[in-house]
Amino acid sequence: MPEILPVLPLKNTVIFPMTLQPLIVGQPRSIQLVDEVVVSDRLVALVALKNEGTEEPMPDDLYSVGTMAVIHRLAKAPDGTTRLIIQGLERVRLIEYTQTAPYMKARVEAAPDEIEESLEVEALSRNVSELFRRLVSLVSYLPEELAMAALSTDDPRQLVYMVATGVRMSLADAQEILELSSIKDKLKKLSVVLAREVEVLELGKKIQGEAQGEIEKAQREYLLREQLKAIRRELGEEDEQQVEIRELRDKIEAAGMPEEARQEALKELDRLSKMPTAAAEYSVIRTYLGWLTELPWQTATEDRLDIAVARQVLDEDHYDLDKIKSRILEYLAVRKLRQERGASPAADEESRDYIRREREGVILCFIGPPGTGKTSLGQSIARALGRKFVRQSLGGVRDEAEIRGFRRTYVGALPGRIIQAMRRVGTKNPVFMLDEIDKIGQDFRGDPAAALLEVLDPEQNREFRDHYLDVPFDLSQVMFITTGNVLDTIPAPLRDRMEILQLSGYTEHEKLHIARGYLVPRQIRENSLREDEVSFTDDALRRIIRDYTREAGVRSLEREIGAVCRKVAARIAEGKEGRAEITAEVVPEYLGPPRYFYEVAERTEIPGVATGLSWTPQGGDILFVEATRMPGGKGFTLTGQLGEVMRESAQAALSYVRANAEQLGIAPDFFERYDIHLHVPEGAIPKDGPSAGLTMATALASLLSGRPVRADVGMTGEITLRGQVLPVGGIKEKVLAASRAGLTTVILPRRNERDLEEVPAEVREKIRFVLVDRISQAFSAALTDGQDGDRPSAVPEEKDKKHSRKRTTKTRQPA
Repeated sequence: MPEILPVLPLKNTVIFPMTLQPLIVGQPRSIQLVDEVVVSDRLVALVALKNEGTEEPMPDDLYSVGTMAVIHRLAKAPDGTTRLIIQGLERVRLIEYTQTAPYMKARVEAAPDEIEESLEVEALSRNVSELFRRLVSLVSYLPEELAMAALSTDDPRQLVYMVATGVRMSLADAQEILELSSIKDKLKKLSVVLAREVEVLELGKKIQGEAQGEIEKAQREYLLREQLKAIRRELGEEDEQQVEIRELRDKIEAAGMPEEARQEALKELDRLSKMPTAAAEYSVIRTYLGWLTELPWQTATEDRLDIAVARQVLDEDHYDLDKIKSRILEYLAVRKLRQERGASPAADEESRDYIRREREGVILCFIGPPGTGKTSLGQSIARALGRKFVRQSLGGVRDEAEIRGFRRTYVGALPGRIIQAMRRVGTKNPVFMLDEIDKIGQDFRGDPAAALLEVLDPEQNREFRDHYLDVPFDLSQVMFITTGNVLDTIPAPLRDRMEILQLSGYTEHEKLHIARGYLVPRQIRENSLREDEVSFTDDALRRIIRDYTREAGVRSLEREIGAVCRKVAARIAEGKEGRAEITAEVVPEYLGPPRYFYEVAERTEIPGVATGLSWTPQGGDILFVEATRMPGGKGFTLTGQLGEVMRESAQAALSYVRANAEQLGIAPDFFERYDIHLHVPEGAIPKDGPSAGLTMATALASLLSGRPVRADVGMTGEITLRGQVLPVGGIKEKVLAASRAGLTTVILPRRNERDLEEVPAEVREKIRFVLVDRISQAFSAALTDGQDGDRPSAVPEEKDKKHSRKRTTKTRQPA
């Protein structure tokens, strides 16, 4: 072995000793190396590149172990490359490079393999031979003779290099096998590589076999179908496709579609009849025709037009709600008159035609707090009318296609939720409830609320076009009922198309009736109890309402009643017999200590605290406004996560109190010596709106004059700097909240007097309403004299003749 050898870099190739392989040399410096070596001793060191992308390799780009080889044959190709046949001789290790140009030379030393003779080496050799045999049987690029040669080789070193040359492996694995000195280690590494390759090939062969089987099965089925068609033609019978086409044609004729929809269906059916069943579009057209034929174009349920029966059904399912029940009965009365007069012999043809064309649908919107029975009311309306009921929730819907459907050009297209629900219900005049319409989203995929404009417009929904169907469908006979908690989040154009019916919270008396007539019997049934096993007294129900719930609806009330029934069921299941009578005294034994307390008197017993009334999506509620003072200079701090409008109301309240400090008995230099802090508790809850202005002014007046606010007084109203009290909204909800909190006096703007008609009579009887035009009137009704908490103080009223002048003001949105 020469001490110095020319180094030929190899891309993505490792040459092993004792092997004969072809090489192609293309780089000019490598061709020059080969030309000079051939005319001398023909010996060269073959070393693999670490990175095959290297174009001008240097010593650092090469591995340190390679193979000394001899060039046996050389041929020049027309493309300028040189073809070689080389034979690997021995492993060499490169010590140092002595030349890098025009090609590399390096000082090398032999690195002979360590050959062990042991049972383990023999076992490894046999394992490698067997794995190689299996590999050759799985691939086509290796001859069978190579496997026979490997099996007949006794030399483990020759076996390693022969198999490593024939196996497909990564450059890193091949270089690792070359660099390992021990033949035993080489055999172990080669076994791992062979086992992985054999596993991959066997899995691939299995997958290919399964795929081939599926293809053969499809081909066999196709041939059998063609043969079956030929046999049927010989027998004069129709094939399955023609039978299906005929059935679809019959369904189209029987569906009663409008002319436009019928023509579209027949056109698609004609396309379907000329199309092979294996075509991809065949199933698309078949699905489309299925939707068209299954829609209720003419199917309708007959309305129950008996007003007395409808009233009875509504009263059975819901207590009170007279306004909504009256609206449903009015709708029935109009339908009854239309039907009677349209069929009257005295009506001429023009009148009958007008009655037929007159819109029949109605679109109601129930707005109210959770738990007030909006969804169940829709089911009762359907039962009273004798119609089918279908419900769709719109909460979180952000895609316009959810309403109007996807166009048929998309893969997996379907109609929108409206058409899907119409097919599911099977009639063209159901009661259709769209829940949570105030929670529709909007993003880049479109505005679902805008898509609902056509659905909920009685003038347009007679020809509603779903993107998938692309033909008009009549929704004019559908009774649409939408529900929501707040009205503000519903877009104005959509709100304009609906008849808004407000469902405010229930009074204690109404909750008692609902619990006794509906909730208790239902919870007894749901908890597998009998009526003779548990009973609730009215006092017990009142205590649950007062001490364990504080809500506008009755959802929490039903949960608490259910909790009591479950504990009774557990007691009976344990074998304890006897009737359980739930009285007010034993309620804490079932539900634990009371959760709510009447704390108005405690919190308003010191000056600076006033009780306000607020409106929330969950119904009305009370809030406390607290004010305090501290030494300082003209500072005014507001806390409680107040919105911009509420902060401005606080500033207006302070300005009014400062302007009228003399009448309130406040020292002239008070504001020079003290800072004021106004706080609205429950600071984690955002608050905003103008209706807390009167409460803030009263709290400041109470603090600065030293007179506490009466414990039984709540108030609401917007204020001005001139001392006027302006009307606000949400009066019914606020008054119900005051009643739930135990307040007996409510101060309201005088212009809200008309809103008191909506307050239940029983609540109006329990609460004294003080209607005010001026802030000073509210102070007179709310502030005590500081000694007797029940006696109003005599605050002089402002001498302003303009306050009696009538002024037109729009009702503001509630806080």
